[in-house]
Amino acid sequence: MSSTRGKRLKWNTISSLTFQLTTLACGFILPRLILGTYGSQVNGLVNSITQFLHIIAFLELGVGAVVQSSLYKPLADGNRLLTSQIIKSAGNFFSKIAIILSVYIGILIAVYPLMVNQDFDFIYTATLIIAIGISSFAQYYFGVVDRLLLAADQHGYIQYNAQTATLIVNTLLCALFIKLGASIHIVKLTTSLVYLVRPLILRIYVNKHYDIDRKIKLTGEPIKQKWNGIAQHVAAVVLDQTDVIVLTALSTLTNVSIYSVYQLVVNGVKNLLVSLTSGFQSLMGEYIAREQETELRSLFDWTEWLMHTGTTIIFGCTGMLVVPFVMVYTNGVNDANYTVPLFAALITLAHAGHCLRLPYNLLILAAGHYKQTQHNYIIAATLNIVISVATVKIWGLIGVAIGTLVAMVYQTIWMALYDSRAILKGVFISFLKHTVVDAITVALGVIATMNIPLLSVTYRSWIIQAFFVFVIWVIIAAGVNLLFYREKVMQLKKKLLRR
Repeated sequence: MSSTRGKRLKWNTISSLTFQLTTLACGFILPRLILGTYGSQVNGLVNSITQFLHIIAFLELGVGAVVQSSLYKPLADGNRLLTSQIIKSAGNFFSKIAIILSVYIGILIAVYPLMVNQDFDFIYTATLIIAIGISSFAQYYFGVVDRLLLAADQHGYIQYNAQTATLIVNTLLCALFIKLGASIHIVKLTTSLVYLVRPLILRIYVNKHYDIDRKIKLTGEPIKQKWNGIAQHVAAVVLDQTDVIVLTALSTLTNVSIYSVYQLVVNGVKNLLVSLTSGFQSLMGEYIAREQETELRSLFDWTEWLMHTGTTIIFGCTGMLVVPFVMVYTNGVNDANYTVPLFAALITLAHAGHCLRLPYNLLILAAGHYKQTQHNYIIAATLNIVISVATVKIWGLIGVAIGTLVAMVYQTIWMALYDSRAILKGVFISFLKHTVVDAITVALGVIATMNIPLLSVTYRSWIIQAFFVFVIWVIIAAGVNLLFYREKVMQLKKKLLRR
């Protein structure tokens, strides 16, 4: 790997990790303030509206991922003309999405309040939808294309730093307004206005550092496979958004609130791990574009091992600690029972599955194999929807968690098989070995830490419990990996000591 590539990968990883840590910290602060100030019903309403607004992401139709993949080669070759054409085509598409989003928000304002009118009046809900929807409109109108360009050129750290800064400012302002007794509408409108700054920062940076002709005339479609990312995209949206939508339609806002609290923890942990692979997809894409198979193999092997090992440790600890944390986090909130151990275990496993499938998914996206893999995504999305809808009335939260878990397990196995057949030989055998090592580590970790108690319902006691759980899981994972992946452990040790 060249020094420039290595530096960009390091900057992307560090900035992405910083952003996710900030998101995790800020993500705990505001929902807790909202819960304590406005109650579980309002918290459930806010999360439900947010997820319904995210449905518009369906209309992106996977074009964003295809745009990023399409930019790898022209950027690597310094082809300004093709890069400008791709940016122009993508800009036209996302401008149309922004218009559709504004229409969708209008429909949502008319229809959604009727779904929850037993809890909140029409004006209250409609104005909250407007307040939350403003930032989504700005993102699709002129924010997405610049973000995709920076990510494809391994300059993702620019957008991560902008996101980190606006996130901190938003948290401080919203916390201040909540403490001053402002309505939830003012709080969410503040978030939208602060987040409007993000796309402005990216546009200024791109205009300064890239020679892009945004007015170039298109004589054809420069984005190959433009519509072949639909299945992958729809499946991703379904896996991320289905649970809350199903709970809103077929369960209660209280269950949405309970789900959102657990989702806050496990999704934050997932994003933390995902941030460690920031820049890996674009680097894999560059290796594939340049036909550098040796470098691709080395990068993939390290990505796979790090994600399996990291996922096992971090989600193993999460599984043991999430219920005690939620008990502390919701202490004093008495309008709902937030202690749901079985749901906690299932949703933790589902998000762990998302991280375990990441190396195999990154390889597919980097290779641009959208059309060849779309049926896998369709099946996964169908499994999630059918199982969630069929079981939510019977098992509530647990039913939707089962749907997500089954879809993740299916998709992870399928992706590993496909990669091995079509992109990089031997991937599936490697996946099976990693899975066995993961299972051994998890079994030993659960046995060793299941009886470590939470001495009192306080953050201090939880931190003490978390410290012992984490140390034990790290020791167990290190021991198991020394047995099965000694060379990787020793190489990692040398790299860390050198730095």
